[in-house]
Amino acid sequence: MPLWLSESDVREALPMAELIDAMQAALIAFSAGRVVQPVRTVMEYRGGAFFGLMPALDPDGLLGAKILTVVPENLASGLPSHQALIALFEPGSGAVLAIVDGRYITEARTAAVSAVSVRHMAREDARVLAIIGSGVQAHSHMEALRMVREFEEVRVWSPNRERLEKFAGDWKVKSAGKVKAAASAEEAVRGADVVVLATASNTPVIEGAWVGDGAHVVAVGACRPTTREMPTELVARALVVVDSQAAAMKEAGDILLPIAEGRITADHIHAELGAVAGEVRAGRAGAEQVTLFKSLGLAIEDVVSAGLAYRRAVAGGRGIQVPL
Repeated sequence: MPLWLSESDVREALPMAELIDAMQAALIAFSAGRVVQPVRTVMEYRGGAFFGLMPALDPDGLLGAKILTVVPENLASGLPSHQALIALFEPGSGAVLAIVDGRYITEARTAAVSAVSVRHMAREDARVLAIIGSGVQAHSHMEALRMVREFEEVRVWSPNRERLEKFAGDWKVKSAGKVKAAASAEEAVRGADVVVLATASNTPVIEGAWVGDGAHVVAVGACRPTTREMPTELVARALVVVDSQAAAMKEAGDILLPIAEGRITADHIHAELGAVAGEVRAGRAGAEQVTLFKSLGLAIEDVVSAGLAYRRAVAGGRGIQVPL
């Protein structure tokens, strides 16, 4: 019988520090060609609402797929914008092994992958973090990025002032007063060593001139070919790394729109993050270079995360067996 793993089961099984290392290994395997994974299928089933299917076979032998919905208007009613489940199968027999909550995995693995990019692309002396956004990804990135750099100051900005103040208040206690709510996006970004864009915006949320030399930018919000969080001039200026080159050329408006404008070409993509983490390609050429990681999210990240949770749950006697 398949094992049903709730969000609480998954949280218990996936400490962030270990998830970061698991995502690094998954990205390296993906870029080395050891993963079977097509670009995800996404269906817009009504204006602005999407249904997605993300299958993959991981190098350790687990077959799986994430099924998800993205409904941005949910945020106005207090519901998650991203909801998902991950089904795991035994490749030999095709038997269903587990149904795993995917909402938290999406939240956590996205931040863990961003942490891999900061580990390999941000300057070693990065001390100031800026986060644009105050939703679940802002929270998960706060947790993850502090594990790979020692930030002395964190500036957060969001157009939702109430949620911004709550975010800053919650994290100020956890971070010994290092987090503050900025008065504007510009105030948050200027002088920051690492800049995280985690918004639901369809248009750029910062200006390229705000990003200083040597900064590392992580963009995780926009995931459709017609949407973007970054201006063209920032993308053109930066050394650009993606999670999947094939997916970026199909889905990443942050890259496709500058290409359409004639400002860059597909060759502007320097490498996949797995190649950087695997030391096949360099993460930056010098201290003054602006680096940029454009994240879309990969099925292999979900399958590896769910597989880790599944193995931990079996070993620890967690979850519920459910007959189909």
